[in-house]
Amino acid sequence: MSKRPRQQKKRVTKLFVLDTNVLMHDPSCVFRFEEHDVYLPIGTLEELDNHKKGMSDVARNARQASRFLDEIVSNAVADINAGMPIRTAEGKASGGRLFLQTEAINGGLPATLAAGKTDNQILSVVRHLQKREPQRHVILVSKDINMRIKARALGLAAEDYFNDKVLEDTDLLYTGVRKLPADFWDTHGRDVESWKKDGHTYYRVRGPLLPELQLNEFVYDESGDRPLYALVKEKAGRTAVLETLRDYTHAKNSVWGITARNREQNFALNLLMSPAIDFVSLLGQAGTGKTLLALAAGLTQALDDKRFTEIIMTRVTVPLGEDIGFLPGTEEEKMQPWMGALEDNLDVLNACEEPGGEWGRAATRDLVRSRIKVKSLNFMRGRTFIKKWLIIDEAQNLTPKQMKTLVTRAGPGTKVVLLGNIAQIDTPYLTEGSSGLTYVVDRMKGWAHAGHVTLARGERSRLADYAAEVL
Repeated sequence: MSKRPRQQKKRVTKLFVLDTNVLMHDPSCVFRFEEHDVYLPIGTLEELDNHKKGMSDVARNARQASRFLDEIVSNAVADINAGMPIRTAEGKASGGRLFLQTEAINGGLPATLAAGKTDNQILSVVRHLQKREPQRHVILVSKDINMRIKARALGLAAEDYFNDKVLEDTDLLYTGVRKLPADFWDTHGRDVESWKKDGHTYYRVRGPLLPELQLNEFVYDESGDRPLYALVKEKAGRTAVLETLRDYTHAKNSVWGITARNREQNFALNLLMSPAIDFVSLLGQAGTGKTLLALAAGLTQALDDKRFTEIIMTRVTVPLGEDIGFLPGTEEEKMQPWMGALEDNLDVLNACEEPGGEWGRAATRDLVRSRIKVKSLNFMRGRTFIKKWLIIDEAQNLTPKQMKTLVTRAGPGTKVVLLGNIAQIDTPYLTEGSSGLTYVVDRMKGWAHAGHVTLARGERSRLADYAAEVL
């Protein structure tokens, strides 16, 4: 007897019910659920309509989400109640369908939950769908923590929207620095080629560890009598070329009177001073020297080397506490209260001894301030910076979209330096995993003209170091 062929079990797709804040957070979220179906309650559409007015990012996202939904509905051929196929930006069908609420639904919520509140209406829809389709996994997707808590209290499945997160665990974020294992030269140093060029020593090494390395990643080995500090200059399969670094810890290589105080600062100055690097990102806690190093390198290359015409500094204007209201004056005058870090670091740089004494320091101070421009992020759209040293401070408060807008302002000869600390995010709705700084560090790693260093050791004061560790 011939055996009957076994029928494959049909995979049951999930049904995701979207809260309004997910659409306003990511207007293209309906395309992010692969082969699964998406359901939009009437309450979600009503709230989306209420938030579409204005010039804020939330209003822009609400309008964009409405355009995407209109495109899906307009292209629907079949009955809307049967679900409309969702197509990706490339026009390919994802396999999932979009459902819109077309009937009044009463999911039977507890009497203590106000029936007129939109959040409770959405919860009612989720409960109704759960009863109507018990064979499917119905999940509420919301960025609202309290909404998810209420849903779980009612026995409903609820999740955060994770698609915008670059990493689940920020401990996995690329640091730009790698310690070579103790047996590195035993396993990789059998047929090393070395040569010297332009004051640097180069090593061509082969071995199993090398495919894991990124271009412009720093490697070091401090185990022997002669420590090695090098940069991954080239990489092809199991072969890499390591370039030794310039020692900026030595006074003869000081940058605007500043020398590196630790290993990571030395790595950072090698990136900042390299003409081959167009994009540098520096992460680190308060007091690690991010702003001081960026300013010192910028002043040296703008005033001494003439590589850049001026330094432009900007930052996100997110208050730490209560907002003090509107500020008077021009664009630069409005930005001055936000630029305390700039003034503090200029005081340090101007304190270096000048051959002209007090008069020389005063002249240098005026020259330095004339070459530094403070700009607001609000007026960056459409600009192109040519031969500028662009410093973006507090970059952890930028969204990925804002980050793209800023970095793409760079024209010929411009170098972009990002500074930030993802442990100090002040912008609501941003987390360490979804910050624009995390996004750009992860996406730019491995590019031949980009470099990143995470500064690990604070150099501000023993009080600041201890406070950063224990508080």
